[in-house]
Amino acid sequence: MKRTKHMNIHTLLPVLAGTALLAAVSTAGAADAWQERLLLDPPQGQLDAEARGRIMIYDGLTDAQIAQAMDEQFERIESMMFVRTIHTDERGEVLRDAETGEAQAEDDGC
Repeated sequence: MKRTKHMNIHTLLPVLAGTALLAAVSTAGAADAWQERLLLDPPQGQLDAEARGRIMIYDGLTDAQIAQAMDEQFERIESMMFVRTIHTDERGEVLRDAETGEAQAEDDGC
């Protein structure tokens, strides 16, 4: 970014905030993909750890992803815990709060 004599913190804040938001969104997407892979197509190391008693806590997956896991990975259910489950409609689209626009998620009481 080219620095001019009029650039100050107020000029940089929107740029920095936008950069931080993009980083958070891309990190969230990567985390979701990682969790989904562990849930639906676990590597042998994950299966070995579960056989020794490891429990994986999956955070923020959709109810559709969890339903798929219950169908395809039922034998591993004792090694799974789900928190902040996101609600979806019959097409698999995320349901959103009408006022805030945030995804509707389970209240786990935590």
